Amino acid sequence: MATASLTIDLDAIAANWRALDRMTAAGAQTGAVVKADCYGLGAARVARALAQAGARRFFVAVAEEAAAVRQALGPGPQISVFSGHMAGDAELIRGLDLTPMLNSIDQITRHLEALPGHPFGIQLDTGMNRLGMEAGEWEAVAEVVLAAGPELLMSHLACADEPDHPMNAAQLAEFHAMTDGIGVPRSLSATGGILLGEAYHFDLTRPGIGLYGGLPFEQARRVVTLSLPVVQLREVSLGETVGYANSWTAEGPTVVATVSGGYADGLPRSLSNNAVFWDGNVPCPLIGRVSMDLITVDVSHLPEMPETLDLIGPHQSPDDLAEAAGTIGYEILTSLGARYTRRYTGSGA
Repeated sequence: MATASLTIDLDAIAANWRALDRMTAAGAQTGAVVKADCYGLGAARVARALAQAGARRFFVAVAEEAAAVRQALGPGPQISVFSGHMAGDAELIRGLDLTPMLNSIDQITRHLEALPGHPFGIQLDTGMNRLGMEAGEWEAVAEVVLAAGPELLMSHLACADEPDHPMNAAQLAEFHAMTDGIGVPRSLSATGGILLGEAYHFDLTRPGIGLYGGLPFEQARRVVTLSLPVVQLREVSLGETVGYANSWTAEGPTVVATVSGGYADGLPRSLSNNAVFWDGNVPCPLIGRVSMDLITVDVSHLPEMPETLDLIGPHQSPDDLAEAAGTIGYEILTSLGARYTRRYTGSGA
């Protein structure tokens, strides 16, 4: 079979959620961010594993993403929508019992008119200048909004991955200034914010990347293994080139493995001549250009020719691969292509 295999360890995801939950302040709830198809790993299977681990509140980016999550979880668990209540979303919000995090005065008006009495939360901008209402806007509508009974007030940290960045303390102070004394549950922290300490936890945390084995949660269990099948082996001689644009030239006799996978599968072209595959514990350098469907690897030093080579696994995390590609682990995970054969392991599989 020439299809690459993406193996997802559901027990590792559950263990990561429980570890982050233990780090969260006493009395605070630990949610789970399952947007972008659970960071590319499959919303249905992963959301169920998180629910079995104890998660009861889930977050998606847009209302349309919630359908697969609600189908997996059934009624009961709360699913919140970061983008709020967009025009045309009322039927989805009502039908799937979603909780939109309203980001603007327009969204507040739309929600209270279209779905009076339906649960909602409020997103506040404490300095990231992306989503949510700034202090002046919030002050203008707070009385009306609070009378309608929001379930959560939230904001989002811009620099939580950098613990010493002054933006963290500035946003924390602004969040306090905008919400202290209101009496509504509050949420400020995703994975990075949890690691900043209890002062950032409030009533609910929203871990995302840490659930899936990514930084900044360095203690996370590895979740993903990506194995690419070897389609063909060939020997090239001194001076021969490999791949598009002759970008790699053999400095001696070389055994080249051509593996099935490429940028159509979410493997960045920037990995060309700049990444490592693994055969068990043995590194094998990627040579030549990453093309749409194929990648070439130097396996000259292996005692036996492999059937598959791992690009993500015990020796190379998505963050390691991202560093080679000049990007971040989030992008690697969420770009993993639809052509992979996904295999789930663990008690939830």
